[in-house]
Amino acid sequence: MSDVAATPREHKAHAPTSVGCWVVTISDTKTPETDTSGGAIRELLAAAGHRVAGSTLVRDEPADVQRVVREACGDARVQAVIMTGGTGITSRDSTFDAVEALLDKRLPGFGELFRMLSYQEVGAAAMLSRAQLGIHAGRIVVSLPGSPNACRLALEKLLIPELPHLVREAGR
Repeated sequence: MSDVAATPREHKAHAPTSVGCWVVTISDTKTPETDTSGGAIRELLAAAGHRVAGSTLVRDEPADVQRVVREACGDARVQAVIMTGGTGITSRDSTFDAVEALLDKRLPGFGELFRMLSYQEVGAAAMLSRAQLGIHAGRIVVSLPGSPNACRLALEKLLIPELPHLVREAGR
């Protein structure tokens, strides 16, 4: 076995088994009762053994989104902030830009892989997503589309398999 193949396995072996997460839903219209995307994220994280330290519903206003991300990243229980909503291209979709301005490091491969997987499900419309992943204040910060199906796809195929590894590497 080559060293290249052993490295990710070794890293995962030393990664935390449970990650503290904060879930943020960005929407001008959703309420806690209609927030199916945030609910799906919380359920999938809990089923995978991760801790949901809290969740927030915030309007798609850049200053509000940045405030919530900073507050969550300042919470010692939180190692990852997972957001849903505001990643499209309408005039009200400002999550990407608000979060992009906060990131210390960007992991463009996440968005690329997410759009590739989305393309297999929804076709060319996948290009409208500005899903992203990066690091702010030593915490993983993820922006996902507002669709529950998109959130499930991202969590099941990308985040849940790699979240502990991401947290380990971000904390080194």
